[in-house]
Amino acid sequence: MQTTNNSYYLNHSFTKEENKSGWIFLDYRNNINNLDKNTIIYGHSRYDSSMFGSLRNSLKQSWFNNTENREIHLYTKAGDIVWQIFSVYHLPNTTDYLSTSFKDSSEFNSFIKLIKNRSVFNFDIDISADDKIITLSTCYRLNDRMVMHGKLIK
Repeated sequence: MQTTNNSYYLNHSFTKEENKSGWIFLDYRNNINNLDKNTIIYGHSRYDSSMFGSLRNSLKQSWFNNTENREIHLYTKAGDIVWQIFSVYHLPNTTDYLSTSFKDSSEFNSFIKLIKNRSVFNFDIDISADDKIITLSTCYRLNDRMVMHGKLIK
């Protein structure tokens, strides 16, 4: 789902009806058919683990130790897209991880360094200036954000 802002689907369902649970949605600046350097997807962290509720498990050592937990799969009309996870963390509500494009490779590399350094775990994944990434962003506790990043591999 996508609209012209990043607030509509916070309280609307995929049928566009008001719903306090909202829906998972793509950042208004992104184009799923022509991926940006950073594709951002938002969703609520539901206590029943629906939507992005299960992302909080990625902060646990047991999650990291399970090597089956290393990819993000996105199923679209155009086909499946796969990213290799390279960073997971939580932080106070900020927007510095929400850039979709970068003026040059130096700015992108600095961004990658920032988000890799925040990671709770070292995934030991190399990211080059030619790579594209995904960011999953959800609420965490009262005013924090839980974030996961992956590198496009397919």
